[in-house]
Amino acid sequence: MGTITYVSLEGDESIHPQYEEGLARAEELLGKTHPLYIGGREAFAGETFTVTSPIDRRLVIGTFQRAGAGLAGAAVDAADGAFEAWRSRPWEERTVIMDEAADRLEASLFLLAALITLESGKPRGEAIAEVGEAIELFRYNARQMWEQNGFVRQMPASTPAQPHTSVMRPYGVWAVISPFNFPLMLAAGAASSAIMTGNTVVLKPTSAAPLTAVHLYHVLAAGVPNGVVNLITGPGEPFGDAIVGSPKVAGIAFTGSRAVGMRLQREFAASQPYPKPIVLEMGSKNPCIVTAHADLAKAVEGVTRGAFGATGQKCSATSRVYIHESVFDAFAGALTQRVQEISAGDPRIRETFMGPLIDERAAARFRAAAEETRAVGGMVLCGGDFIHGGILDEGYYPQATVVTGIPGTHRLMKEELFVPFVILAPYTTLEEALERANDTEYGLTAGIFTEDPAEADEFFEQIRFGVCYANRKGGATTGGWPGAQSFGGWKASGATGKGVGGPYYLLNYMHEQAQTRL
Repeated sequence: MGTITYVSLEGDESIHPQYEEGLARAEELLGKTHPLYIGGREAFAGETFTVTSPIDRRLVIGTFQRAGAGLAGAAVDAADGAFEAWRSRPWEERTVIMDEAADRLEASLFLLAALITLESGKPRGEAIAEVGEAIELFRYNARQMWEQNGFVRQMPASTPAQPHTSVMRPYGVWAVISPFNFPLMLAAGAASSAIMTGNTVVLKPTSAAPLTAVHLYHVLAAGVPNGVVNLITGPGEPFGDAIVGSPKVAGIAFTGSRAVGMRLQREFAASQPYPKPIVLEMGSKNPCIVTAHADLAKAVEGVTRGAFGATGQKCSATSRVYIHESVFDAFAGALTQRVQEISAGDPRIRETFMGPLIDERAAARFRAAAEETRAVGGMVLCGGDFIHGGILDEGYYPQATVVTGIPGTHRLMKEELFVPFVILAPYTTLEEALERANDTEYGLTAGIFTEDPAEADEFFEQIRFGVCYANRKGGATTGGWPGAQSFGGWKASGATGKGVGGPYYLLNYMHEQAQTRL
């Protein structure tokens, strides 16, 4: 089968029978009650909550513990108690352990992909690739540890008698808070990186999609001492209250909305006795520029995949497209035609490209965007409604939506929507397009389509985003991959400037100790 990526699966017939087998196994796991895991032991709260599938709200994913602040605090205590022994393990041993975890992920690839489909509604191709990305991240980070000698470096001596060493050391207990849209990758990326570098972890997945995280916990816990990784489920507020004020928490890794991320940052800073690290990934409003020198067929395909892959529910989704006025009509017409060909529906079906929205709140955002487009005099070129019939009536299945005529200052041009909704706008000069693309507080991903190398050079020089693409047919603003295209945002999209899957990401979870021995 070879390396699995987001663009390598097309034409690979071998994945489908394996996915179907994984789906059958995953469906057998549904409907069970799941405990918390604290210090290597099962724990139970006084209350539980039930999660249903966005595919069909009659399908019960499972019942999970509604942990309060007390159990969250117990998980922090367990992680703190395991830290000294774990950080003292040679980095070589920790790296081998995480490499073995990658093998366990790979052995469960299609089961995990099916679980992702069932609890987040992600179609099979994207779900399989998400597991492949997590596997590759584990292995890439392991290679980084070996290549960097565990981040231990001999420094030049200031005098012949004063040798110096730079050593990166773990911080301690990390709280990892993960979202629904990449329930494996975004939990595994932060948790495995923290653990590999000698930290311990309390993992708190979103309540919308906790089952994949339960299986990730078992993958990680199988190779480490009790307490190195702990799993808490339940509402965000009790957990957040427990971690932001705990002196035992050394750092927070959060992926989710800007509002929640910024609140965490403020509260963590205010409640701790000294500054502590926080790794934030908080979404974006991602632009793409289509110039007069673009290959329009390539641009149409790239925007289609970038805007509507994963039903637009990813922080890298293409949401604003600026098209040179000379090719605007041609591009808009071709894009509308291509988007109307998208197969939307049950993501368990092989042909499905676009599945359901995660919940009613997402559906409300989608409805509001379509209504506001019409209210401001914009034009809905295609989509703007939901699809119905049979099982589709048991979830929220939106049409892929393309609109134009939205004022540049309108909130639809400024706010992340997290739905399959893309806005087209004409421009006159590349300078104007770049200025409008940069006119946002976000800064995660951006793309351009042009066959003119000078235009591409100008784009990369002037764009103020962390992950940038030129002429990417597989996704105009999507496609990060460990060891190839790191993934991290600028401005309101991220906090550290060190993208996951890149050569600097592990440094987020360590601080430097300079040593001089005489």
